Amino acid sequence: MIRQTGLGFKLERTDEALTAHGGLALMGEYHQRLGLRTLADQYLPGPGSNRGYAPSVFVESLVLMLAGGGRCLEDLRDLEREGALMRLIGRDQIPDADTTGDWLRRMGDLVSGCRGLEGCGLLRDALNRRILKGEERSDYTLDADATQIEAMKREAAWTYKGVRGYMPMLGFLFENGLCLLDEFREGNVSPQTGQLGFYEGCKARMPWGKRIARYRADSASYQADLINRLNGDGVLWAMTADQDCAVKKVIAAIKEEEWKEPVVGCGYQVAETVHTMEKTDRAFRLVVKREVLRRRDLFDTEGEGYFYHAVANNWPVEEKDAFEVLAWHNERGSAENFNKELKCGLGMEQMPCGQFGANAVFFRMGVMAYNLFIGLKRSLCSEGWQKHTMGTFRWKFIQVAGRIVRHAGRMVLKLAMDAKLFFEFEGIRRRCFAMSMVT
Repeated sequence: MIRQTGLGFKLERTDEALTAHGGLALMGEYHQRLGLRTLADQYLPGPGSNRGYAPSVFVESLVLMLAGGGRCLEDLRDLEREGALMRLIGRDQIPDADTTGDWLRRMGDLVSGCRGLEGCGLLRDALNRRILKGEERSDYTLDADATQIEAMKREAAWTYKGVRGYMPMLGFLFENGLCLLDEFREGNVSPQTGQLGFYEGCKARMPWGKRIARYRADSASYQADLINRLNGDGVLWAMTADQDCAVKKVIAAIKEEEWKEPVVGCGYQVAETVHTMEKTDRAFRLVVKREVLRRRDLFDTEGEGYFYHAVANNWPVEEKDAFEVLAWHNERGSAENFNKELKCGLGMEQMPCGQFGANAVFFRMGVMAYNLFIGLKRSLCSEGWQKHTMGTFRWKFIQVAGRIVRHAGRMVLKLAMDAKLFFEFEGIRRRCFAMSMVT
């Protein structure tokens, strides 16, 4: 017999109840334990007729699709093919891409008075409160940052980076990575816009008994009204200072002997001074780092040829010296990693619709999917799993082949995995069942 293919095997199809995403079953169980469906139906506008889908159908379908690796609304088809798995978690209705797109546009239509985006915000806040209640920590660090989403949409505005897209503002809690607040903004909205209001919004969303005790940001937050409010709230803060004329003058007044190297030969020096803005209530520390420009011909170097980086802060000197302030401020780079996880790990690097409001709702769905992933990972997984990114988690945890059978009147999910991973799955289910419901 002459072989007709490269490898000696045959292809056959089967009608058995199989799944390629066995880990979604545990995510669905976690959603149920947190009350995602009940909260979604409570906060979001219902269908226009008795034949329409409930809001929870759209919300959980989008969250599961994004967690499973979907990147566009058409990927809901793949979730629909997982019919046996969806029935296992009690989600036997999966809307198609067109229906979901219409729902996003309806929820994001501000002209008609629909409060869908506001309802999504209330849903996000309720889920965050339930996630945070399970943590013993009471003081958190807020990292505020704007991120660019490139989108070749007709209605998208040009960003300051010279591309069409959007510029959402995000507030992350550094200690656990949770996104506390998202503001979806047009691309031409400056990151400096509404910084004080954004901080106030984050502060208002902290559950009872928990507070924002520290704040970090780039130069977009370098504003007198925000600094005054942080000081008034007793928040320790550090933010990149705009090097305006006043700051440059203060830096130039630093004496040469005040510049210190943290390590001999490290290539940079640090000094600090005191500065104040015209409208700030009090003076603050200004920690300055300078580096020698190695290619002075590439820069406007009329002076001494140094590159300066200034960090304004109110940390007491006895708690952090200049080097420690710089190191702590540099940790705000984690916000970039959180943004990367949200955009690359959860598919928020592209938007599905041409309308701003619809994309704002979709982005908020992505934030909720991200937060639910953070909550599951931190509250239910063992320590070794808590540092995994969404991509690694999806590869090891979600994309697990399984077979769904009925045995002795019960549904059984048989997973193809080694004993160690199966033990982790069982532990997650036990901890999920033991997790107290929060109302």
